[in-house]
Amino acid sequence: MCAHVIIAEDDEKQAELLRRYLEREGHAVTAVGDGLATLEAVRQQEPDLLVLDVMMPRADGLDVVRILRAEQREVPVLMLTARSTEDDLLLGLDLGADDYVTKPYSPRELMARIRTLLRRTRRTPGEAPAADGVLRVGGLSVDPVRHLVSVDGRTVECTPGEFRVLGALAAEPDRVFSRQQLLAELHGFDRYISDRTVDVHVMNLRKKIEPAPRRPVRLLTVFGVGYKLTDPAKAAPRASS
Repeated sequence: MCAHVIIAEDDEKQAELLRRYLEREGHAVTAVGDGLATLEAVRQQEPDLLVLDVMMPRADGLDVVRILRAEQREVPVLMLTARSTEDDLLLGLDLGADDYVTKPYSPRELMARIRTLLRRTRRTPGEAPAADGVLRVGGLSVDPVRHLVSVDGRTVECTPGEFRVLGALAAEPDRVFSRQQLLAELHGFDRYISDRTVDVHVMNLRKKIEPAPRRPVRLLTVFGVGYKLTDPAKAAPRASS
């Protein structure tokens, strides 16, 4: 999922670090260093995501969000803030920010939050977005808002970790995710994280969503790479041909 991301950060070292992480994942990056430059860049470039520092010269991040939402610009905004009080964080969200990360932050955590936000706000080319926001892959549905999973109309109970893994896979059907990419989704949700953690979640999910867990048709292993989620109804004609 390659995206165009604007980084609005007046700390040049922090901006360069974020640029490197984002470009390593294949994203195009524009960096700006003040609030007014941020507004101009968003208006001209219409990015897929704005990573926005709260404390900036020439209009702070809160003012930037307020103006963008007043202009009815729907660019997703992830705010970077050194302000850790609940009132400050709630104000940013109330103004229209989609998520926030408190400084100092782990680059790994920040990238996981960016991936999640991009998946939530972008769709696979050629696919229409679900009107209710539910992710559907064949008879499997994942509702990120209500935190519900169902298979062929049957409700399935998932742990938070299982839900994060399944949600990541369902957001991009047929994409192969490496274990490391799925580990990033679990950051902050599982206390002990390792490659084995992903395998355990996959094994447990198969028990819940597969008709025959030892012969999976939905949650498939791509040997030497990782895992993918597919619609068995679409895979069946290919397998028989």
